[in-house]
Amino acid sequence: MYRLPLEEELTDAKLGQFLQQHASESAFRYNRLIAAYMTDYSIFYAKNKPDWKPDNRIAVNFAKYIVDAMNGFFIGHPIKLSVDEGNEAVEKYVEFLDQYNDQDDNNAELSKICSIYGKGYEMYYVDQEGQIGITYLSPMDAFMIYDDSVLCRERFFVRIYKDSNDVLHGSVSDYERVRWFALKGRITWEDESKIHGFDGVPATEYVENEEKMGIFEPVLTMIDAYNKAISEKANDVDYFADAYMKVLGALLDDDNLQNIRDNRIINFGESLSGVLPEVNFLQKPDGDATQEHLIDRLEKLIFQISMVANISDENFGTSSGIALKYKLQAMSNLEKTKERKFTSGMNRRYKLIFSNPVSGRRKDDFVKIHYHFTPNFPANVLEESQIATQLEGVVSKETQLSVLSIVDNVAKEIEKLDAENVPSETIVDQMMFGDVSGDLGDGVVTQQTEVQGKQLNGAQTQSLIAIMAQFRSGAITEGQAVNLISTAIGISKDEAKVILNGDL
Repeated sequence: MYRLPLEEELTDAKLGQFLQQHASESAFRYNRLIAAYMTDYSIFYAKNKPDWKPDNRIAVNFAKYIVDAMNGFFIGHPIKLSVDEGNEAVEKYVEFLDQYNDQDDNNAELSKICSIYGKGYEMYYVDQEGQIGITYLSPMDAFMIYDDSVLCRERFFVRIYKDSNDVLHGSVSDYERVRWFALKGRITWEDESKIHGFDGVPATEYVENEEKMGIFEPVLTMIDAYNKAISEKANDVDYFADAYMKVLGALLDDDNLQNIRDNRIINFGESLSGVLPEVNFLQKPDGDATQEHLIDRLEKLIFQISMVANISDENFGTSSGIALKYKLQAMSNLEKTKERKFTSGMNRRYKLIFSNPVSGRRKDDFVKIHYHFTPNFPANVLEESQIATQLEGVVSKETQLSVLSIVDNVAKEIEKLDAENVPSETIVDQMMFGDVSGDLGDGVVTQQTEVQGKQLNGAQTQSLIAIMAQFRSGAITEGQAVNLISTAIGISKDEAKVILNGDL
């Protein structure tokens, strides 16, 4: 962690020390982590074997699998935001802000960065359009400087990059301003600085866990051991294919050797005196069982220690229900930890954004925003629907619908259900007496209606409503409407005409 006492200024010398510390951390830790994710392992840089020995270099990218599987589980369903009732202006601005910055993708990339490096950064600024911009940065491109108090309050945010001439440039943001510098033997500052408008350092550090460790960092040595073991396994296969043939008790000239290679036949006319000819291959002791045991053990340990489920395991797909939840328990615990850390970072995100006058919002409006994470569990819709059915009358409709993974927004689903359950008598009355225009929306009438002493089912009721709506709009004549009603619900034309005139 980069720390600077509150009473101490950030001098050029101190900034230079921080830049050197960051360069060392990037070289010895971050480069190794991103290299593993990009399938650039130490097996490729091992010492070459002699030319006559097989020298396979195989890397199984567990690091990428672990990161992508965890992030698919954590944020495969985008984070949903809700705002307290009565704050429509805040809700609309948050929706605009997230769409303007493509925040669903930003969140996913930021989550991936945290999984690889153990932490990542989010930076805020006002763009050329006068809107607040949000972008993500890896810890190789930025770092945060904190004070030395127990609260670890943010003091400076440093972003760095290299230009086409390999010259290091950067910016330093404090509570009020942003300044830019270049490192050309020494730190040189640009004359211009800019007020950023945020009430605090305009950046947030997101962490994977309190220790800021990458998700595959604890198993990186096991991944290297696995790559070495499986490469040696491939070497043994090549060695077996290229094994030497030994011939004892007979001398073979070049013609005989050529004949053996071409015809795959060995026939000795003469042999050495008193020696029985023997032909076979030279083989070293077989360690196949030991190798397989080591490879299997390493694979199990990698997933066990990383706490990420091996979803591609053939035994995983046969599990369902509570058994599946148990298999994903460790991964779910990991997800909950990350969820809490991400929530903390998002609280700071909207607190800073709402503090900028450009947002047009009150500073404390951020407390009205709530975040909803949905772990990407494999869904068994049949089982969920059975559970939801059994909950009928036991819990509220909202709780009942929340069991179903296919329902994204419970509140809107309840509104749809209410619209569908509008009594058909009410709709018919409104159509008959002109209280509505005839537009039923998405509702589907299922209740029975009594018309002229005849019970109508849902389909007949909807047909009646549609015919009357067309008649009232002038699309069909009275005679056409009477004929259609008579045919649709099986009554006489006189009875149909009475209905059309508004007498049920």
